Amino acid sequence: MNFAAFPKTDIHLHLDCTLSYNVVKKINPAITPQQYNNEFIAPQKCINLADFLTHAVQGYKLMQTRQQLEWVVEDLFEQLVADNVIYAELRFAPLQHLLQGLTPYEVVDITEKATARAAKATGIEARIILCTLRHYSAEQSMETVTLVERFKNTLVAGFDIAADEAGFPLTEHIKAFSYAREKNIFCTAHAGEAKGASSVWETLEYLGPSRIGHGVRSAGDEKLVQYLKQHKIHLEVCPTCNVQINIYDTLKNHPVDSLYRKGVLLNINTDARTICNINLNTEYKNLHEQFGWTKADFYKTNVNAVNAAFVGNDIKEWLLQKLKEGYGM
Repeated sequence: MNFAAFPKTDIHLHLDCTLSYNVVKKINPAITPQQYNNEFIAPQKCINLADFLTHAVQGYKLMQTRQQLEWVVEDLFEQLVADNVIYAELRFAPLQHLLQGLTPYEVVDITEKATARAAKATGIEARIILCTLRHYSAEQSMETVTLVERFKNTLVAGFDIAADEAGFPLTEHIKAFSYAREKNIFCTAHAGEAKGASSVWETLEYLGPSRIGHGVRSAGDEKLVQYLKQHKIHLEVCPTCNVQINIYDTLKNHPVDSLYRKGVLLNINTDARTICNINLNTEYKNLHEQFGWTKADFYKTNVNAVNAAFVGNDIKEWLLQKLKEGYGM
């Protein structure tokens, strides 16, 4: 099966975790391949999510100037082209990019404009999701969500909460998500990754997102599985990352196939291309080899992603047509 030929979506994709060696070398000419492999790419098996996230620091430290942000966006789009991605949602936490004097507004503005240029050059439809982080204060969460509002009618399309799910409660972020709902801002939220089904339940109750980042540990609660189906909550599944952070020993034990067969809406994403040393072509190959996924399965999950995408119906219809043509449906 020629996985590279399949048109794809990647809607759970951390911009600061996608830096290839080429762009890191461009920003820091002194770095060696060995340093890159040791510092930017995590071991195939981490202790947990917190351990995995220690490698994320390397990326955002090199994304502190206009030039660096632009280079990283351009680099990512080269990777997306190689994966035959037709729609991508890039997410990042703008408050992590202020170390060399940029303001939060400038960080978002630079990234949005660079994304628009790259999207036009490659023909890839793209949107940006701004993340608050679990360890942030309520004020930082509000600052982040109001940035989404300020960039209304640009490629900035949604709001998310990321980082150490197990280490910090949701309390500080409820106000920001309530504000997002009042302003009709698309929302997703990381849950059901470092913690179990209870984390998904509380995220749905207190934050009210239309999608869940990961959410795979919902599989342990049949009532929750039925709730996700009934309310059409989409899961942004990232299999390689889940195995790497030690939720599951191997892909064989990952519930992605079980959730999919039960009718939960989901799609396949890379999450952290650099830290996981992964791309979508390989993710698809792994699912085909482990679970026997066919072209029809990949088509269906990509359709799910487009239906859940943070774009208008006109763009969804265009993307659905591209999928139909690309998969010969």
